[in-house]
Amino acid sequence: LYAKQAALYESIRLTMEKKVRDAIAEKGLSRSHITILDALLKLRQTCCDPRTLPLKEAQKVKESAKLDLLMEILPEQLEEGRRILIFSQFTRMIALIEDELDARKIAYSKLTGQTRKRDEAIELFKRGEVSVFLISLKAGGVGLNLTEADTVIIYDPWWNPAAESQAADRAHRI
Repeated sequence: LYAKQAALYESIRLTMEKKVRDAIAEKGLSRSHITILDALLKLRQTCCDPRTLPLKEAQKVKESAKLDLLMEILPEQLEEGRRILIFSQFTRMIALIEDELDARKIAYSKLTGQTRKRDEAIELFKRGEVSVFLISLKAGGVGLNLTEADTVIIYDPWWNPAAESQAADRAHRI
C-alpha cells in the first residue's frame, strides 16, 4: 500500500477493532458476525482502492497501489495478445478500473448488474472487438462461457475460494 492508503487502512483497522471488541463484549461472539464482517469488508475495500469506501476520509485518498499495479501489467498483457477477464465483487471498483481504461484508451466490455444489454457486452468480447472484459461477481458468476479468454484477473479475492474457481471457469471449460 502507498503511505496514505496504509495510514487510512491502519486508522480503519484501529476503529473497527474497537467496534468489534465492544460488540463481542456486549453481544458475544455469536451475535457479532455482522460487525466483524463489516470490519473485514472495509479493510478489503481500502486495499482495493479507498474510493470504494463511503467514508469522507477515504475519498481524500486518491491513490491505490493495487490499481496502479493492474494498470502497469495490463498494457503488457495486451501487447502479448492476451484476452483478459477482470473480476471484482465491487461495482464501484469496476467503475474505477473503467475510468483508468478510458484514460488509457483501452477498449473493454463490462458486465455488472446494471448492464442492460448483457448479450451485447458478452459478444463484444467473444468477437474479439475488445480484449478486456470487466465482470462483477454477481453478474458473471453463473451461465457465462468465455473460453476466448486466456487470462483471468481476480482483482479482489473473495471470501469463498470456490467463487474464485467459478470465475476462472468462465474462461477454462473442459
